[in-house]
Amino acid sequence: MKSLLASRPVLWFLFLFNLAVAAVAPFAVDGAQGVLTCVGMGVVSLGAGISLLRTRKQPA
Repeated sequence: MKSLLASRPVLWFLFLFNLAVAAVAPFAVDGAQGVLTCVGMGVVSLGAGISLLRTRKQPA
């Protein structure tokens, strides 16, 4: 399971999907639930983005 979650296509999906949901959530859901959804999805997207940057190939 760990190798699946660390693969680049899965990280890209997590990054883009959660970023899109974080951008739309405050407009789709009212009140505190929309804000908390935005924050939670933003944190997951940020984590996937950082992981993508850490695992990119280093030039020789």
